Amino acid sequence: MNPIRRAIFRSASCAALLLLFTGINAVAQTTQEHVHHMAGGVMPFDVSRTMHIFKMTESGGVQKVVANDAAATDQIALIRQHLQHEAQSFQHGDYSDPGALHGVGMPGLKELQLGAAKIKVSYAPLPEGAEITFETTDLRMLTAIHRWFGAQLSEHGADARAE
Repeated sequence: MNPIRRAIFRSASCAALLLLFTGINAVAQTTQEHVHHMAGGVMPFDVSRTMHIFKMTESGGVQKVVANDAAATDQIALIRQHLQHEAQSFQHGDYSDPGALHGVGMPGLKELQLGAAKIKVSYAPLPEGAEITFETTDLRMLTAIHRWFGAQLSEHGADARAE
């Protein structure tokens, strides 16, 4: 093989190996690792220092975020600020933050965006964080809330639990 072909072959081989290993690393990342890694771009608090708690109810559900350390006043303030903003956005059908973190195809998300007028969303501070309550009498919206909560529980992994 002449030197030019050999150089082209080596360059192509290196490029193929780079793509192969880069692809393997991207695939090897779990959904939970992806959400944990991307959380900082959506949530101002440190997700590893908090717990997301999801409670499905007969009329919707309650999503809480609390600091793991009750003395972490910086995290508590950031949780409250973020959840208050999210509650206002959700009430108007803006679920862009969860879409950015979990993907726009997340179960229940599209239905929640389209049916926002059928859901009452309210915010409340908690001693160690805050909560958002979702209430509806519409069976489709109730199902969407429950599907969305279930997906978040799954995708947040160790940073979330059901109540």
